[in-house]
Amino acid sequence: MLRTLETSPPILKGSALPAPLSASDRIRYRLIGAGCRYHANDNISDFIKEGELDELKAEVQSKMQEVLHALVIDTQNDHNTNGTAERVARMFLTEVFRGRYVPMPAVTEFPNASHLDQLMIVGPITVRSACSHHLCPIMGKVWIGILPNEHSNLIGLSKYARICDWIMGRPQIQEEAVMMLADELERRVKPDGLALVMESDHFCMQWRGVKDSDASMTNSVMRGAFLKDATLRREFLSLLSKKSA
Repeated sequence: MLRTLETSPPILKGSALPAPLSASDRIRYRLIGAGCRYHANDNISDFIKEGELDELKAEVQSKMQEVLHALVIDTQNDHNTNGTAERVARMFLTEVFRGRYVPMPAVTEFPNASHLDQLMIVGPITVRSACSHHLCPIMGKVWIGILPNEHSNLIGLSKYARICDWIMGRPQIQEEAVMMLADELERRVKPDGLALVMESDHFCMQWRGVKDSDASMTNSVMRGAFLKDATLRREFLSLLSKKSA
């Protein structure tokens, strides 16, 4: 259980002051207090205060240095790993897991003034994520099909890539990642139909385990008109196969 100064036992004369809570403990305390989940693929930016990301980086760096020490790597005399702990901490927080720690990027939306109602396909968008089981890279591509209606919010082409990057920049499994991406796009665009296809290579299979370099995984999500209308679904998948050829 986390301890705060308010719930700590009284400090006796001559006793040492309790150590201040680390940044990770303060953030965790806020999440637990709000009843919020903080799984690997959750965004927790609402619970991080100004300056705490830098504190988190220093904390991760310190723990990573302990990991390297436990692996019996002489980081003091090995010039190749001398700065590895700091580099890994920066990589986790500001690059590969950035989608956990920063808010959703600004996405400009504009009304469907021309009442567009035809199929739009965006992709392939290159996506990078990480398997939450081994923290190994997931590298792949996403195709997005949108069937707008007159009430839909249209977003710029680059914004699809920004949303994908934000959702994928977390440790997760691919099956959940495509669902989260579909939820966010559906909430933003409010289309009559939404289709997603993601195909990727998993380094947890290629780099370790069975070490199968040819294995890949494909997931699809079909909602609204794409789920109900087989002709529309076939049109999307047919156009996709032509773009991929």
